[in-house]
Amino acid sequence: MNTQFRKTLPGSHLDYFDVRAAVDAIAPGAYDTLPYTSRVLAENLVRRCDPATLTESLKQFIERKRDLDFPWFPARVVCHDILGQTALVDLAGLRDAIAQQGGDPAQVNPVVPTQLIVDHSLAVERGGFDPEAFEKNRAIEDRRNEDRFHFINWTKKAFKNVDVIPPGNGIMHQINLEKMSPVIQVRDGVAFPDTCVGTDSHTPHVDALGVIAIGVGGLEAESVMLGRASWMRLPESVGVELTGKLQPGITATDMVLALTEFLRKQKVVGAWLEFFGEGASALTLGDRATISNMAPEYGATAAMFYIDQQTIDYLKLTGREDEQVQLVENYAKQVGLWADSLKGAQYERGLTFDLSSVVRNMAGPSNPHARVATSDLAAKGISGQWEDVPGQMPDGAVIIAAITSCTNTSNPRNVIAAGLLARNANKLGLARKPWVKSSLAPGSKTVALYLDEAGLTDELEQLGFGVVAFACTTCNGMSGALDPVIQQEIIDRDLYATAVLSGNRNFDGRIHPYAKQAFLASPPLVVAYAIAGTIRFDIERMCWAWSMARKSA
Repeated sequence: MNTQFRKTLPGSHLDYFDVRAAVDAIAPGAYDTLPYTSRVLAENLVRRCDPATLTESLKQFIERKRDLDFPWFPARVVCHDILGQTALVDLAGLRDAIAQQGGDPAQVNPVVPTQLIVDHSLAVERGGFDPEAFEKNRAIEDRRNEDRFHFINWTKKAFKNVDVIPPGNGIMHQINLEKMSPVIQVRDGVAFPDTCVGTDSHTPHVDALGVIAIGVGGLEAESVMLGRASWMRLPESVGVELTGKLQPGITATDMVLALTEFLRKQKVVGAWLEFFGEGASALTLGDRATISNMAPEYGATAAMFYIDQQTIDYLKLTGREDEQVQLVENYAKQVGLWADSLKGAQYERGLTFDLSSVVRNMAGPSNPHARVATSDLAAKGISGQWEDVPGQMPDGAVIIAAITSCTNTSNPRNVIAAGLLARNANKLGLARKPWVKSSLAPGSKTVALYLDEAGLTDELEQLGFGVVAFACTTCNGMSGALDPVIQQEIIDRDLYATAVLSGNRNFDGRIHPYAKQAFLASPPLVVAYAIAGTIRFDIERMCWAWSMARKSA
């Protein structure tokens, strides 16, 4: 850690690094023009960079140059169990090598705090219509992964700087958002921005909090664990101004599918996006997280939001300590990471998206950016006529309807909407079609708590959307086996069967081998399609149910 530009943070007993002074010493007034991500990366340089190269590295941000690699030292590493386990196996092997040479193996530990969440190993073998689905799926997961889980439990005790969250608690992204990220770190008496790399492409989920978090491969994560810098050149910085506000009845899923289509067309692959404007400031953290989470689908490396009052309200809502919440606000305002301080930020490219233009959307049948308005399903040939033969599945049968963990269950409004639709459907005597394997896999236990408190758990269970896991499931291709009778009918009739899920990805063959195509949709639409039973159903005819749910909200 450097000493130049280290000062006392006003209103606290902590120090911080005055990045504004460092940047403006090179080019007076330049700091106020820097984007949010450049300010955070510049702080990292001022605090950690070799003083001999600091000035030239900072000039990359000031002059928007890309002719010099500069170091980035993330504050944390976040891993799911698949790639995280691989990295820890490597460290265990290194311990063996050290012991063979007569050294102390206990000295081999991650240098950077590492958080491993066991969330990628559960398959939905039992659907949400089974009252014991959660317990049965967890038992199967434990049996299949006995050796892996034994090793992971050992690492929790054997390694320093490793925190393990065991299976059955949620996914890395939502736990990162709700609990793990402090937004502002404190180490050795110094406050600085939280940053992290994660072994999953959807690590940018926590960008919604103003935390630079990007997905990397296992080897790069392992390198960061060992305290090495992640070297980079100045990324392309794109400012995305959000204007207007969502129309009544439009969900965050509708919004993010429209944004994904828009941003893919704008060719933002590899860019670091920053969302701002009146539309962005009015979005809840849940809505922001839905946007940030789908960064890989529109191709961006990061999808940032500024720190503002919405950030503070969310930190309080999720139980962060009062002292930590106060530090986040104080630090952000002092160093220019608070939204009001970024009005002069200049971007290499600027885009504008009107939230009021968003309609009810789905994506499919094969790609997350292939948006289709539900009002256009018939014109696109997705909905249409089908023959209803008693005792047979229809053409376009929805064999999987899954409310999945990653994008949407970080967003309470989306899940509550699904619960309200379920409640109204139950009142009208509607039911899930028997060939639909339905499931609800929240990203954390928080979802189950607020559904219970809202009185909607029983309503969802009645329609077959009981909690099957707190894990990454259907979206990751872990949708489990179908009923053998249903599977055989699909084979015998060469049936066009489909899946509808509230996740990120719907590539052909990803969701289930017997679901020929898959569609992304909001949680309430997932419930609606479980009732309809076929993708051929014109879902707009069912939107009276959604309207009723909204009026009940």
